[in-house]
Amino acid sequence: MERFKSHTLVHHFLEESRGRLPEKTALVHGKLRASFDEVNLKANQLAGRLLDQGLSRGGRVVLLFENSLEYVVAYYGALKAGGVVVPLSPDLKADNLAPILEELEAEFLIGGGRASKSLQTLPAMGRPRARIVLKAPKAFWPNDSPGVVAWEDLFGDGAARNPDVPIEGGDICSIIYTSGSTGRPKGVVLTHANIVSNTHAICDYLKLTESDIQMVVLPFFYVMGQSLLNTHFAVGGQVVINNQFAYPAAVVQQLVSEKVTGFSGVPSTFAYLLYRSPLEKYREEMTRLRYCSQAGGAMPRHLKIELRRVLPPHVAIYLMYGATEAAARLSFLEPADFERKMDSIGKPVRGVRFRIVDGQGAEVAAGRRGELVADGPNIMQGYWKDPQSTAQVLDANGYHTGDVAYRDEEGFYYIVGRRDGLLKVGGHRVNPEEVEEVLMESGQLVEAAVVGAPDRMLGAQLCALGVAKAGGVTEESLLAFAAKRLPRHKLPARIQFLPQLPKNWSGKIDRQECRRLAMAPPIPVDPAAGRGG
Repeated sequence: MERFKSHTLVHHFLEESRGRLPEKTALVHGKLRASFDEVNLKANQLAGRLLDQGLSRGGRVVLLFENSLEYVVAYYGALKAGGVVVPLSPDLKADNLAPILEELEAEFLIGGGRASKSLQTLPAMGRPRARIVLKAPKAFWPNDSPGVVAWEDLFGDGAARNPDVPIEGGDICSIIYTSGSTGRPKGVVLTHANIVSNTHAICDYLKLTESDIQMVVLPFFYVMGQSLLNTHFAVGGQVVINNQFAYPAAVVQQLVSEKVTGFSGVPSTFAYLLYRSPLEKYREEMTRLRYCSQAGGAMPRHLKIELRRVLPPHVAIYLMYGATEAAARLSFLEPADFERKMDSIGKPVRGVRFRIVDGQGAEVAAGRRGELVADGPNIMQGYWKDPQSTAQVLDANGYHTGDVAYRDEEGFYYIVGRRDGLLKVGGHRVNPEEVEEVLMESGQLVEAAVVGAPDRMLGAQLCALGVAKAGGVTEESLLAFAAKRLPRHKLPARIQFLPQLPKNWSGKIDRQECRRLAMAPPIPVDPAAGRGG
C-alpha cells in the first residue's frame, strides 16, 4: 500500500510519523502530552543504552509496565535495538514470573509501578540472569542491588538518532504469552512482518488517518491493546491512555473532553459502559466519536442491540474476531452489515484466507460446520520452545483456531463454539476442566461440571454444578477453597448442587444439559442428597 510503503519494521510506525509530524501529540496520559518527536527521542536513547549494555540481536526484553509513556518508549526502544519485546502483566508475582523468564532466557527486564516489588524480589531469588531496569522510588531497591539499574539513568539530555541496527522483516519482533487449553502460558512468536501486515490491514478497514484519536483502556501487554498502539502510531494518530476503567463515568467524560474518535474494548468493556456509566447521558456530546470496535470473544446479541441504541447514529460499530496467534485480527464485520449479520464475525481482513475443514482436513461446503483454519502473513511462527503445541495448531493449511464455525452463502462466517470447550469470560480464555479439577481437589464433591452461562457484563459467567459427598458442604466453603488456587476470572459465579449430574448415553457428563440447568432458576437441593453419585 502506497501510504505504508516505508513500513517494514514495527518501529518504523513511530519513526515515519515522527518524520512527518514531529510536533504532533502522539500520546496523552492524564496531564502528560508527548509528541512523536519526544517519544522517538526517548526510544532512541533507550535503544542506545540497551546496546551499550550488551543487548544482542534477538535478545528478549521483558516489559512489566502498566500502560504509560514508559511502556511505549520501552516497546519501541527495545525494537529499535534489535530486541524481541515480551510484554507481561505487571501484576505477575515473582514466583510466577521466574519460570517464564527462565524459559525466555531474557536479557533485560524493564518495569515499574505495580511490578516494582516483584522485580525487586527476583535478584534475591538468584534469578534471572537478566539485567533489571526498574522505574521506582529508590526505597524499592538498595543501591548495591546486583544487576538493577534505575530507569532514569538510561536517558540523557542530547539528541539521539535512529539506531542503525540490521533488522529484517522476518526477525522475531515480539513474544506474547497466552493461555492454551491446558492453562499453561504459551509464548506466541510474532515477526515484524506478521505485525506490520496485520497493522496495515486494520488501518485499512477502520479507515484510520492522522486525525484519529484512540482511547485505550485495554492493556498494551494484551495483543488487542498492542494493535491499538501500533495502528495509531502507523497513521500518525493519537493514543489517549486511560487506566481508570474501574470508574467508567470518568472514562466517558474523558472520551468527550479529549475529542476521541475511536474506542475499542472486549464485551465486558461495553457492558460496564452501558450499565455502570452515564454513556447514554453523554450521547449528544459524542460528536467526534467515529467508531467503536469490539473483539475478545463473542458479544451477547442483546448487548450489541443496546450499544447500537445508545450510541449516536453516526458512530460505526465494528465487530471483530482475532487471536494472539494472528497478531491480533483475523476478520471484521462491516458496520453496514451490523443489523442483518449481527451474529457473524464478518469476513477475513486483507491478506487472510479462511477455510472450514472437517476432521480429515477437507474443506466443507457453505452451511456445513467444521473447524475454522486461517492463513495469511500475520499468522505466528509458533509457540516459544513448544514444538508439540505448535504442531497441534499449525500445519500446511495455516492456523487451526479451535473454533467450530460455518460460512453462509454470502461468505460471512459464524462461530458456534470451541472445539476444545474453552470459555471466554470477560476477554479471558478459561478451561472449565481446570476449574473442575480445583473443585474436586477440595475433597467435598463426587463430581463437578463447569459451564458458561450468558452474562450481561462478562459475555459469559462460569457456573459450577456439583454432587456433594456429604452434608455440610456449602457454596461458600467451595468458593473459598477455589479462591486460594484460582485467579478471580476463573472463579465460578455460583455453584449449584444436584443429586447427580446429567449424563449422555456413553456415561459422560452431558454438558449441554448442564448449561440448561445452569441457566434455569436453581431448585433448592440438599447437598447431601444422592451423595455417592
